[in-house]
Amino acid sequence: MAYIQEGYNEWASEYDTMLNKTRDTEAKALQELLQTQTYSSVLELGCGTGKNTNFLRQIALQVTAVDFSEAMLDIARQKIKARNVQFIQANFLENCQFLPLNSCGLVVCSLVLEHVENITQLIERIYPLLRSGGQLYIGELHPFKQYLGSKARFTDQAGNEKTLTTFVHHLSDYLQALPSNKWNVLQIKEYFDEEDTTAVPRVLAILAQKK
Repeated sequence: MAYIQEGYNEWASEYDTMLNKTRDTEAKALQELLQTQTYSSVLELGCGTGKNTNFLRQIALQVTAVDFSEAMLDIARQKIKARNVQFIQANFLENCQFLPLNSCGLVVCSLVLEHVENITQLIERIYPLLRSGGQLYIGELHPFKQYLGSKARFTDQAGNEKTLTTFVHHLSDYLQALPSNKWNVLQIKEYFDEEDTTAVPRVLAILAQKK
């Protein structure tokens, strides 16, 4: 994983405090799409510092929050000490089997798929974990932003800009990864800076349901 795990370890100490419109807009998207839902079991892939975990624990009986950056997880564990949250350090691209098959009510992928070269392969691994009617939430930097060169980046303590390894995914890539014989796409929403719909959207959010 070329400069992804290492990058997030370096970024962790400042991730929550630095200006980051994509982080904040995606958190808004997740809460808007899921605020009326309740789940027994949620699997959060790429939980980072727990930016969405605290919300998810309020709508779920149990949250399994996974990330492969130990530094990000250290911060998440300090912030969230809820009994219904379990944090796991692991590379979910290599292993998604954190819950039994057909047991999960929701899988969350927030700002992680830009770091995944083959999103169809990952979604195919997620599919058997969900029970029938279970949901998949995807919140990502919008493809239009990617076309303009936006990607995950941060400035380290020495003032050097660091850019993480990312892959451009088109809207069609997401839809092809959610074939109609396996998924019902419930919502597709775009989120804009300052709600200016004349500008390029910043975040793409998708909520799909396993058939």
